[in-house]
Amino acid sequence: MNVHRADPVEEIAAVAARMVVEEGLDFAAAKRRAIKQMGLGVRTAMPDNTAMEAAVREYIGVFCSETQPQELLALRQTALLWMERMSRFRPHLSGAVWHGWATRHCDIHLHLYCDDPKEAEWALLDHRVDYHPGLSTGRDREPVQALTLRTRCDALAQWVLVHLMVHDLDDLRGALRPDAEGRKPRGDAVAVRSLLSAPSGEVAS
Repeated sequence: MNVHRADPVEEIAAVAARMVVEEGLDFAAAKRRAIKQMGLGVRTAMPDNTAMEAAVREYIGVFCSETQPQELLALRQTALLWMERMSRFRPHLSGAVWHGWATRHCDIHLHLYCDDPKEAEWALLDHRVDYHPGLSTGRDREPVQALTLRTRCDALAQWVLVHLMVHDLDDLRGALRPDAEGRKPRGDAVAVRSLLSAPSGEVAS
C-alpha cells in the first residue's frame, strides 16, 4: 500500500506560517524556528518566500478570515497617516501591509527617498518623535538605513512598529520595478488610498 507523505518543505511552510500570523515573526525567523521545532537538520531545504506567503494566506483564510481584514485596514490607515506626515520624502509602503496579508502582529514598512538621508532623521527630531536607528536589507541585498519608531494604533488598541527605510532620491526610479511575482513591490500614498477605498482586504497587485 502506498502511503502519501507530505512534502517536508510544505510542512515547514505551514508551521512557519502560523508563527508569522500569530507571533509576527518575519519569514526568515519563522522558517528557522519551524525547522528547530520540527527537529530537522540545519541543511534542510526551506520554502522560498513565495511559498511562505501562500502558506500565510492559507492560514489566514482558515483561522483568521473574520478578524484579519479589519486588522489589515487599521494597519493601512496607520501607514497612510505616517506617509502623510513624511510626505516630503516620497514615502512608499511595502511588505505585508502593502500586499494584504498583514495581521495585528505585523510591522509597517515605509520607504523614504531623500536628497540627504539625514533629512528624515531631522524631520523626526523636529516632531519630537523617538526612534531607533539601525540597518535593514534593501531589494538588492544592500544595507539600507532604517529608522524604527513606535506609534499608537487606536483601532487595534495597541502599539505598532513603523520602520522607515531611507534611500537616496535616485533610488526612486527603480522603486516600482515588478518583483518575482510580477507585482508592484510597494505603493505610494495614492495607491494606499485606493486600497483603503476598495473592498476590505483588497490585495495590492
